[in-house]
Amino acid sequence: MHKFSDLPRRRALAASMAWAAAVLAGCAAAPAAAPGPATAPPAAPTTAATAASGPAPAADDAALQRDFRRWVDRFKATARAAGIGEPTLRDALGEVRYLPRVVELDRAQPEFTRTVWDYLDGAVSAGRIAQGQDKLLQLRHETDAAAARYGVPPAIVVAIWGMESNYGGNYGSIPTVDALATLGFEGRREAWARDQLLAALRILQNGDIDRSHMVGSWAGAMGQTQFLPSNFLAHAVDADGDGRRDIWGSMADVVASTASFLAHAGWQAGQPWGVEVRLPQGFDASQADTAVRQPAQAWAAQGVAAMDGTPLPALPDASILLPAGVRGPAFLVGPNFRAVLRYNSSTSYALAVGLLAQQLDGGPGVQAPWPRDLPALSRNQVLALQAALNQQGFDAGTPDGLMGPATRSALRRYQRSVGLPPDGYPDPALLERLRQGPK
Repeated sequence: MHKFSDLPRRRALAASMAWAAAVLAGCAAAPAAAPGPATAPPAAPTTAATAASGPAPAADDAALQRDFRRWVDRFKATARAAGIGEPTLRDALGEVRYLPRVVELDRAQPEFTRTVWDYLDGAVSAGRIAQGQDKLLQLRHETDAAAARYGVPPAIVVAIWGMESNYGGNYGSIPTVDALATLGFEGRREAWARDQLLAALRILQNGDIDRSHMVGSWAGAMGQTQFLPSNFLAHAVDADGDGRRDIWGSMADVVASTASFLAHAGWQAGQPWGVEVRLPQGFDASQADTAVRQPAQAWAAQGVAAMDGTPLPALPDASILLPAGVRGPAFLVGPNFRAVLRYNSSTSYALAVGLLAQQLDGGPGVQAPWPRDLPALSRNQVLALQAALNQQGFDAGTPDGLMGPATRSALRRYQRSVGLPPDGYPDPALLERLRQGPK
């Protein structure tokens, strides 16, 4: 039987979940820059096209549709010059659709964020752990083969699969070509979208998948572990030997392709992603930064210890991570944590992958308590925090409502100036203190 034959049925089953994770994507919220491989699932359309586009365009949308067709025609010229043949252009772009919902999601900026512990509660739930352990047993042959070839442990690959599509249960139903053409035409990230669309056409021309089955998230990430087209071209693997790289229907290809990506991202065979640690009294919280790296032995010499009292793993280039500030758990993370960050640049996502993999292998969850009494700041509150930091001379950059490196650095400098642990972690009490100005 043709490998794609059961995909429409699976697509229909997954369609009712097709949007929530596109918005949450705890791992992949609507990106401000070109997104990496990312989770993308659920609301409730009946087909891939209606899921993204909603009702047919009204008459007063006719001008927009004409402009979209003109954009597509100009893109075709670029694709021809890049070596894409007429049959591929005809099949891929002959009936390409503008999807207004894709634009809405791309422009969306959620007002409320989630705390890391709230995110982990869902991402590393008991149900996901139990299901992942079953999947590990079912896919032992494929994951062992990938581990032998790329040095990436089976539990890490299965954890990414669980995070990205809930083990294949909901990896999106939006036509990738339509999504990327829409993003390119909309223009906010046109250059990036054009590059990804051209990569998608190369995949179609290579025969790895057909247009109707090249589906995924609104942001162009595809398949069971959510590869962008450019990453597919660079890292996807035909592990089952059928001549196609199929990250939609072949679990051998899904597993090997994911391991291939991580290997090229710098995964170090034989090293853990990290370990939960206990920090010594008086630890300088400003050292808890992924930019601060030193051998695990040097951290041990400062009094950093594993929670279970065993020696720290021999990580040559390790950082301390305080995802909830000094009141929450601490982790020592190394090159493999950073490799997962290259898969998805969210620290919460990378931590979830590591903790899920750890528990799939029978290890512990997080031991230290989270500061669950601390609410997350809303986007507007982060904007106010950034404005207050700037006003008091702690340059946080242009306020955008996002807690990026510049804001955390500015917050650390402020905290140090007022005698607080400089962990760069925001909370409502700290925002209120900033609003009140210098004392």
